[in-house]
Amino acid sequence: LFLQSTPATSIPTMQVQGQQINLQPPSYTAASQHAEQMKKPGQNFMCLWQSCKKWFQTPSQVFYHAATEHGGKDVYPGQCLWEGCEPFQRQRFSFITHLQDKHCSRDALLAGLKQDEHGQAGNQKPSNK
Repeated sequence: LFLQSTPATSIPTMQVQGQQINLQPPSYTAASQHAEQMKKPGQNFMCLWQSCKKWFQTPSQVFYHAATEHGGKDVYPGQCLWEGCEPFQRQRFSFITHLQDKHCSRDALLAGLKQDEHGQAGNQKPSNK
């Protein structure tokens, strides 16, 4: 164990079994901007809402996430911002149904991922030029 001699304005930390734990939530870490690289085993479904790119294990997890994080009453922008979707004005309840039917079915999520891979093929395989 070691003692910190930094001023009180530093990031709050605590010792747990000899490991230092950072108590400040990550606000602008690279991980939040490149969430697609944080895919864990078993997470095969991605939220394709305007630059969200979070991975989930099931289509229903994607739907719940999108409905609450992007379609919640305080955050819903009045239209669907899912990649490739027409940005029609929709009431929130209409949007939730649309989200479930058009974007969060297993087939729609897998198809969206395939389109996303083609759009970003340069990230995954070196091109043969």
